[in-house]
Amino acid sequence: MTFFVNRLKSFGYAFKGFVCLFKETNAIIHLIAAVIVVVISSILHISSSEWLWITLSICLVFMAESFNTAIEYLADEITSDRNKNIGRAKDLGAAATLMTAIFAVVVASIILFPKLFS
Repeated sequence: MTFFVNRLKSFGYAFKGFVCLFKETNAIIHLIAAVIVVVISSILHISSSEWLWITLSICLVFMAESFNTAIEYLADEITSDRNKNIGRAKDLGAAATLMTAIFAVVVASIILFPKLFS
């Protein structure tokens, strides 16, 4: 029984993480973009394989944003002073998020533009 109780608790922690993430301005911007892409994709009746690419892209962006936010929270907890290595860690986290966002835009463009402009 303890195993199942612990699994339920872990889902509770994950849910708290979602709530924390979506208090972040950048995550809300990504969410709005994701909703727009999902609506357009639904209207255009994209294929199953195209849905896989769209959902993968959306998930990667949210994962990167989650990791980046976690890095920022931890770094801010360690010190509020300027620190070169902490700054680098934050910059790398932001770069990872930017890379996944660019990937998502490329994927959406490859899938949606031909359907929108044909």
